[in-house]
Amino acid sequence: MENLAHDVNQPSGLTDGSSETPQQTVAPVPRVSVQAFCETTDVQAVIQDAFEDRRMAKTMRTVQMGGLSAAVEFYQSSPTPNLIIVESQGSSDTIAAGLEELAEVCDSGTRVIVIGHLNDVLLYRDLVRKGISEYVVAPVAPIQLVEVISEIYTAPESDPVGRVIAFAGARGGVGSSTVAHNVGWAISTEFETNVVIADMDLPFGTAGLDFNQDPVQGLANAVFENERADEQMIERLLFKCTDRLSLLAAPATLEREYDLSPGAYETILEIMRKTVPCTVLDVPHVWSGWARNALWTADEVVITATPDLASLRNTKNLIELLKSQRKHDNPPRLVLNQAGVPKRPEIAPSDFSAALELEPIAVIPFDPQLFGMAANNGQMIAEMGQSTKVTDMFVEIAKITTGRTIEKRGRGSAISGLLKRFKKRKGAGE
Repeated sequence: MENLAHDVNQPSGLTDGSSETPQQTVAPVPRVSVQAFCETTDVQAVIQDAFEDRRMAKTMRTVQMGGLSAAVEFYQSSPTPNLIIVESQGSSDTIAAGLEELAEVCDSGTRVIVIGHLNDVLLYRDLVRKGISEYVVAPVAPIQLVEVISEIYTAPESDPVGRVIAFAGARGGVGSSTVAHNVGWAISTEFETNVVIADMDLPFGTAGLDFNQDPVQGLANAVFENERADEQMIERLLFKCTDRLSLLAAPATLEREYDLSPGAYETILEIMRKTVPCTVLDVPHVWSGWARNALWTADEVVITATPDLASLRNTKNLIELLKSQRKHDNPPRLVLNQAGVPKRPEIAPSDFSAALELEPIAVIPFDPQLFGMAANNGQMIAEMGQSTKVTDMFVEIAKITTGRTIEKRGRGSAISGLLKRFKKRKGAGE
């Protein structure tokens, strides 16, 4: 086993899978092989649950019973994976002895996580000193285990993992893009954070129009050159709207067909996570492999709906599916838009939320003059200076989806620009 001791304190408290995830983003685990050997059915169930988390999707993983002794026997005739997880109910001496035997059959570079039943800080320090990557005390929550695995494969000197927020409409025309763009603006201005808005509606996207820009290149260039995509390419394709907000715009042309594979955006989103503090995905109202994957892998999902029956049905279907696939994430956020259209029968917000068992984080009133003028001028609502109430709603959505509060910085400590962050200069960015 490789000596991988690192200065990480044993977690003082455990989270349970039903609570909301921490504000700190857990990075997806790269393409590694993981094999677990358990002694109890409770830990086996937790590991199985953790392995089904979206952040483990790229890994090759197996779980079996038998603990340390089974692992030692198994690897006498089989190569070891990138990561081994072993559970032991034994004493400190038993664990140490078992790990010595495991070390004899481990390939160089294999990392090991031990799940023990002894809350002993001396044991923890001794195991880490000997080369164990982490010692976790049972009972352990699935999301805690995912976080431990993620931290093992995140270099200490790397930049923080960026947050990805996906916005999707319950049906066409509900204003999801408008919400996404205004929330992205709020994050960049109120939190002074670098934001990229990625318009994924390649044939009909409106991000360029909403910001009164006409970039000659954007997201489509990266999608159709996916194999060549890297940080430098993304940097070239970004169109800077303000010091802290940039666009990956859609071409919004019908000169070609946009039949994309489910993994079309995978590499691009990985790059964005590594280089941008916050990425806002404007996901169009389509149901395809790539759109589904964008919702699966985002840190937060915001569903915009109008108070009508079609929106209620579609929102219910989306929420149920997302909850089943993202068990360790926050539930989807609900925004009710265009509320109070004159003479239009509507479902009351209280009835809408009761049917979904989910409270909306914002109910945005119908105001065609304000929103129409902003769209025609290529401005955000906050730039219009006419509706403090609606602007405050977008700020509140920004606070909830980022898990942050507004703390304005002085001029002398403002963060560097987005392009500097791509250069990974130490200490730059958020």
